[in-house]
Amino acid sequence: MAKVLAIGPYADIDAQALRDDFAALPLADAADVAGLSADQRDKVVAVAFLGHKGMSAAVMDQLPNLRFITNFGVGYDAIDIAGADARGIRVTNTPNVLNDDVADLAVAMLISENRRMSAAETWMRAGEWAKGPEYPLQRKMSGRKVGILGLGRIGREIADRLAAFRTQIHYFSRSDKQVAGWTWHDDPVALAHAVDDLVIAVVGGPDTTGIVSAKVIKALGPDGIIVNIARGSVIDETALLDALEAGRLRGAALDVFLNEPRPDPRFFALKNATLLPHVGSATQETRRAMGELQRRNLRLLLDGEQPETPVN
Repeated sequence: MAKVLAIGPYADIDAQALRDDFAALPLADAADVAGLSADQRDKVVAVAFLGHKGMSAAVMDQLPNLRFITNFGVGYDAIDIAGADARGIRVTNTPNVLNDDVADLAVAMLISENRRMSAAETWMRAGEWAKGPEYPLQRKMSGRKVGILGLGRIGREIADRLAAFRTQIHYFSRSDKQVAGWTWHDDPVALAHAVDDLVIAVVGGPDTTGIVSAKVIKALGPDGIIVNIARGSVIDETALLDALEAGRLRGAALDVFLNEPRPDPRFFALKNATLLPHVGSATQETRRAMGELQRRNLRLLLDGEQPETPVN
């Protein structure tokens, strides 16, 4: 029986690599651990994990000899880190290799929603261009004041890109990063008051759940756009939907949602939202690099070495 479980919906290339390199036993979901025999569970020392929920302390307890969890992705809020710490389980993730893709997409989404590009394409495909009048004028993005909620690795990449559009950069983080020309705010509401548009790049987890509250959305105002490439949990979705439907927020561009892959159906009726199915890191190059980093971490841990990108 394999010492390694591969839990989650891995692409064929990664699933095959985990089988070839580690004789990993694939499971569709963490809940499937309960279906293994006691002998099988006793032999597991490592889990290669991919998913947005399910790696709880209760699952860890079903694997009494579990020592390592290597996460496919930079966000590890699906893994109970406190539970792992209490059980002496090392956790790794795959940061940095996906920064460019996620930052590129965040900027593209902000441009798309300001210019209403998706709606313009739909209008054109419907044959409206030839009928006239011309497509309605939209809004300029360059030169706007943009707030970055979370100036970590990805947030910094987003801000650097937006600076090239002559935007004024404001940001919220736990401490002042002291970047010349950028303005730090120690409160999300204050940040929203100061900017035209808000890009969310904080990590997921209980500390940031609902950080984009109804107060933040109100502070941004009716000319604002919210872009979220973080986690659906960081926004009060009811408040966001209410504001978009009532015109108290000009638009939203969202790559993440609560209850993925079945977000609130109210989103699908909106004409002032750009909606994507959690594809921030979804390029061939980046997903390949993520899989390679996950497997390097797994090999190092199994060989008794320090991993490249530890979480705990």
